[in-house]
Amino acid sequence: MKKADIKKLNKKTVADLTKDLHSSRDELRALKFDLASGKVKNISKVNEVKKRIARILTSINAQKKDNGTDK
Repeated sequence: MKKADIKKLNKKTVADLTKDLHSSRDELRALKFDLASGKVKNISKVNEVKKRIARILTSINAQKKDNGTDK
């Protein structure tokens, strides 16, 4: 992910980030099933999706911390 993509991620609202998080988790789940069944040869795609999920979670937590709502 490029710096511009990370900046776009930080500008999104928590609701949008949550939608992105759910779609990324669904994508990861599908990739894991396809990898186990032998349909996917590109293993690095799994790592990219995991990193994207981590960035989304980091952005959500940072926004919640800035707003003062830790829960």
